[in-house]
Amino acid sequence: MIALDEVVRRIHDLPSLPAVVAELLASMAAEDQVDLHYLAGRIALDQALTAKTLRLANSSFYGMPSKVTSIQQAMTVLGLHSVRTLVTACGVIAAIPRAGNLDFDAFWRHAIATAVWARTLARHLRQSPETAFTAGLLHNLGTLVLATRFPDQYAAVQAWRRQHPDSGVAEAEQAVFGVDHTEAGSALSAYWKFPPAIQDAIRHQHDAGASGLALAVGLAHVLAGPPDHGPAQAEQAWLRLGFDDEQRRQTSEQCARMVNDMCQILV
Repeated sequence: MIALDEVVRRIHDLPSLPAVVAELLASMAAEDQVDLHYLAGRIALDQALTAKTLRLANSSFYGMPSKVTSIQQAMTVLGLHSVRTLVTACGVIAAIPRAGNLDFDAFWRHAIATAVWARTLARHLRQSPETAFTAGLLHNLGTLVLATRFPDQYAAVQAWRRQHPDSGVAEAEQAVFGVDHTEAGSALSAYWKFPPAIQDAIRHQHDAGASGLALAVGLAHVLAGPPDHGPAQAEQAWLRLGFDDEQRRQTSEQCARMVNDMCQILV
């Protein structure tokens, strides 16, 4: 077993987020004081981040009628919320080193799919779409912490699941580590100074009584199709949403298109 404070200590060994991502996260708490021109200039200094952000801005994710060619234009056309979402996505994915025996491409594809689904479901659940996207993208960050900081123990988690095929990921993590990915992910999001609402959504996404942002992330996680969920769990999620067959079809097709576009750029 590994104590949560040891997990937190190892989290502090992870690289920091790019400075501009940290500034964008800080802007969530003081949006009336944000200098958009200054932030656009800060983002533009990172050429790789700018290139990916503009590719995302011009993808089907936003369906812009004309091409966005600069961060300043993206700020004007899409707004701070959307640009912050895109830059955060690019920055977080680039910040985590690929170590251990985790399938990183599969991990990020599912994270992006969950983010897209969370954003799509957010308005129906009366949540901020952009905040829901960010929370969805980060929902399994704890898995990255456990897999990259404790690779031997994480291999034991995978072995434990093979021996207990009816178990869930969190159950296996608790058996091996004594903590699961929601606790580790919430701790990492606190270290990276993500807003409390996102920290709480990561921690409580699988709770039976989840509501608000945590509910949006939890339902998105299921509908995005992780390997440990089947048709029964997806049906329960649809019933919770109250979507009819046509709404289900349209939402699924829309999300599939956006996930494909985003994965081509980010993964």
